[in-house]
Amino acid sequence: MSQPLPNPEQSDSDQLEAAADQAIAICGGDLREALKALIVANHFLESELEKLCAAVSTGYARGKLVPRDRKDRYD
Repeated sequence: MSQPLPNPEQSDSDQLEAAADQAIAICGGDLREALKALIVANHFLESELEKLCAAVSTGYARGKLVPRDRKDRYD
């Protein structure tokens, strides 16, 4: 499904409102379904990010990618 490009003349708030309206409209006006769809999309993107981080060469990342479960992580 293609999505319109953000209008650079709109504020961030207006763009967010338009995106929320679009998500609700796609789900037939059902807010609960729109929320569920966004949660599923977010989970998908998080899993894709984890796969990409795992695939990146340590030398390329220069050690910047630290697994979330490491106890000696410096923040």
